[in-house]
Order: sequence, then C-alpha cells, then structure tokens
Amino acid sequence: MNRSLSWPAIFLIVVCFTVPVGALSSGARQDVLVDTMQRELKRASASLAKTDPAPYYLSYGATETTGTAIVGTNGSLIVSTDIRRRQADVMMRVGSQALDNTHGESRASGLTWGTLPFADDPDAIARVFWQLTDREYEQASSAFLKVKTNQAVRSEEEDKSADFSREQAQNHRDDSIVRVSFDQKAWEGEIRRLSAGFLKYPDVYSSVVFLQVAASRSYLATSDGTALVRPAAMSRLVIQADTRADDGMDLLRVETFQENSPGELPSEKELAAKVDKVAADLNALRAAPVAEPYAGPALLSGRAAAVFFHEVLGHRLEGHRQRGETEGQTFTKKVNQPVLPAFLSVVDDPTTKELNGVKLAGTYDFDDEGVPAQRVSAVENGILKNFLMSRMPIKNFDHSNGHGRRQAGLMPTGRQGNLIVTSTNTVKDSEMRQKLIDEVKKLGKPYGLYFEDIEGGFTLTTREMPQSFQVIPIMVWRVYPDGRPDELVRGVDIVGTPLLSLNNIVLTGDTLQVFNGVCGAESGQVPVSASAPAMLFSEIEVQKKQRGTNRPPILPPPGMESTASSASAKSASSVGAKP
Repeated sequence: MNRSLSWPAIFLIVVCFTVPVGALSSGARQDVLVDTMQRELKRASASLAKTDPAPYYLSYGATETTGTAIVGTNGSLIVSTDIRRRQADVMMRVGSQALDNTHGESRASGLTWGTLPFADDPDAIARVFWQLTDREYEQASSAFLKVKTNQAVRSEEEDKSADFSREQAQNHRDDSIVRVSFDQKAWEGEIRRLSAGFLKYPDVYSSVVFLQVAASRSYLATSDGTALVRPAAMSRLVIQADTRADDGMDLLRVETFQENSPGELPSEKELAAKVDKVAADLNALRAAPVAEPYAGPALLSGRAAAVFFHEVLGHRLEGHRQRGETEGQTFTKKVNQPVLPAFLSVVDDPTTKELNGVKLAGTYDFDDEGVPAQRVSAVENGILKNFLMSRMPIKNFDHSNGHGRRQAGLMPTGRQGNLIVTSTNTVKDSEMRQKLIDEVKKLGKPYGLYFEDIEGGFTLTTREMPQSFQVIPIMVWRVYPDGRPDELVRGVDIVGTPLLSLNNIVLTGDTLQVFNGVCGAESGQVPVSASAPAMLFSEIEVQKKQRGTNRPPILPPPGMESTASSASAKSASSVGAKP
C-alpha cells in the first residue's frame, strides 16, 4: 500500500488542524456541543451495557471548522468562500480489550461518522449521535462475530497482543474562543496580484495561488473518562505552477508556507519573489536534459534527506506495521539492533513547535485517541529502541506513546508527527559538495547527483509488494569531479529498499532543515514534518520518471506570440550552473 508525503492538494480543505493557537485565543464560551456529547455518551453507555455482545469502549468525537479559502489564477479569483463544517465520529469496541471487532482486517468497523448541525441545539446534536451510535453498534457487533469465527478457523497469529490498551483518562477542556485576524478583501487583492505574476512567463502553462485560513475546535469524550476540548488555528499559502517539456514530460513546482495566522506569512514582496523563482525553475527544467538511470554517490539537501527518512524509515517505525499479518515488518524483530549508521539518531516529537525558526506542521498536544503527545526516541546511535504507538499494542510494547492519529472519519493508527534526524558525524554544510566530489573520485564515477529539492514520495510496506520506496525529486544536479559546472537534469526518482539504502549514509551536514507536508496512509491525511541535515550517500539509485505523451501547447499564450520562443531560448542558455 502506498504511503505518501506531499504538498497539500490545492482544493483539499483540511478539517482537522493541530497547530496550538497560543496568543490567537481569547475569551471563553459555554460549549453546548461537548456538554451534549457527554450526556448522550453516558446515556448510550448505560443502555448498550445491557446488550449482547456489549461494547466495552465508546467514544464520541467532533470537529468543527470555520475559515476562508481564496484561490487565484492568472490575476483573477476563481474561489473566495467561507467554510463552516461540523463532523461527528462515533467509535465503538465490542468484546474485550483482548479481542474486539477491530481485530485484524476489521479495523474499519470501529467507527461511523456523520455531519452535525451548525447550531448549538442540544436536541439536534443528541439526535445525530444517537443515530450514529445505533448504526455503529450494528456494524461493530456484526464484525465481532466474524472476528470470533475467523479466530476459530484460522492459523494462530504470531503477535497475540490485545486489540486495545488501557491508558490514563485525560481531562483538558479549553473553552477559549479562537479569533484569527483576517482581512479577506486585502488578501483577495494580494492573491490576484501574486497569481498575475505568472502571466509574464509563456512557458508556465497553468498556475494557482491558494490561501486557506481556518480556526477549529476538536472534541473527544470517551467511556473511560477522557474529555478533551482543543481550539486551534492555521493559515496555509500554496504557490503552484506547472509546464511541459518538448518530449511530453510534465513538470511541477510548489512552494508552501504555513503559520498560525495570516499575519505571520511572508510579505507580498517575498511571495512575489517565490513566484518568480518557481517560474524560473520550470523554465530551466524544460530545457534540462533527461537523466539516465544511475547508481552512485549522491548528496541530499536537508529537506530531501528529511523526506527520504520519512518514507524509508518513518513509516516502518509506525506501531501497527509491526503486527499486521500482511505487513512486511521490516524492523519488527530488530529492537536493540543496529538499523542505521551509529552516528545517526531519530526521534519523533510532536511536542516540539519550532525548529531553526520554522514552525513544525506535525505539532499537537493530544493525539486522536486522547493520549498526551510524547517525544519518542526511536533510534539511538543507530540502534532501534522504540516504535510510534497508538492504543493498538504490539509484542513488547503494550501502551500508546501519543502517536494515534487520524483524519476525521477514519480509525486512528500509529503515525509520525515531527520526525527529527540528528547526527554526530558532521561537516559544515559548505563542505558537503566537496565531500561528494571526493566520493565520486574514490569510486571512479563520472559524476555524482545532488538532490536540492523534493516534491514528496511514497513507500510500500505490505508483503504482497516489494519492500521498496520512491522519493520524487524536483531539482536534481549532476556534479562533475573535473570542475565542470553543475548541470540541472530532470526525469528521475530515487528508488531502493530500506535495509540497504539506510546504511549507505557516509556523513552529514551540520544544519537541520525542515520539510512540512501532509502524509496520507490508512488513517487518512495528517499534517507532518520531517527534519534532517544534508546527507552524503555512498550509493543511491535513481530510475527514469514516467513521461507523458502529450506535447506542449501548439499556440503561445495570448499576447505572447513574440516572446514565447525567445523565453524558451533564454531559459535553455541559462542551464549549466546551479543558482
């Protein structure tokens, strides 16, 4: 199954934000929604206790989001709309913690979701939770009977851990009101101006500038005593553009910025410079030669190395992947054994809010099962020590460490938050290029590769597929040992298998760089970050990227008849030296 780390989709409205609001919060309110949830939960729990099979765990969750989305292209707005949504989740476990309806392939039976009314009407809210609870009981009880039947007829499982862990109840109710200062008209004008910046580039075929500002509140009430109310706020701005090379290869560049409030985003001048940089990169990529398959020394920037670790190591540290019968279980039996070079350590710390001046997207205070976020030291000096655990136990790891995460409407699983890679074998970042050249000469290769920027990637963790990964670079340079200028190339992806690739790291730079993105897996889309220093690999393998067959537009853009060919020629002549 694919797990991906990528930039957020332009038109995806995320309804679960996890960035603490801090100074953005003020005031308080009497929260009808959580009070109604708790009353209905108590009533339902008492009534369902008389059924057979009876639930041993019931939780009610809700997420409400209010915000604005503005989308501009070609100097005009195509979207400017307010967003308001309330969603309810009912999670139920029938049977016992040792064996319940979510066992094995039946995990999805543990949750039913629906839409809540906007109004704070306790009767209407209670009616929705009643309907969802009744529907979920039918689903869960039916699934539990199937689970028990399967247990009786199938072979014994290797991991006999319970299906759910006991955790201490949490009570954290923040009734403060989120107020995000936002001048919609002013931002509409800025989005128009920024999107118009692409009009002067004839070889940028489509582009969009997208702003999403939202405030949210998440609620959780459980039958084991947890009650959480948490406000949050987030502002995200995305600049995206694409082009197509003469051979049909589609090329995409994206820049993303995320802060707590719109006022913290970069200035219009800085964003306009990013528009120009995106367009310049696309022009250079159109003219760049297509790279060939390669295996040899490579240097990854810190951002590229961060994505590499998210895909290659991070997903394989997620707890449920050590237990599933269909999972590859790459690291399941490697606890207290080396999995990385001894100079590398890896933690996942959702309690860290900022790193080197960059706010981290994977920050949260409680996970989506009501467990406090915790710093997990996963790899210490190359030795595997821990996994990222939800409330699904695995052998020798019986409790959650605050990494049960999900998108609203899906069951939580162990997921990454803020993955941070550190090193004790470092040189100055300014020396890394020469170290790459030294490695190229030592191995007698004609060139090495420098991966400057990354779009995203995915990895395969199930047994029916090869245990491989694919990281998708954007800006890739050939670095020659004979003094020739670095050469921009296009059309390759980093590929490989984890056990070999992770141990090809020779040394690292001395500065951590951050990649903020959105990761998709079984429990949906969740915001994450990955941080790492630049890394030198003795060997990395790349393969050719899939290429389209459609040619570039026959007609130049309106008003660009005399500049299209000259712009292409100018971009072609600029290739040959890294900016």
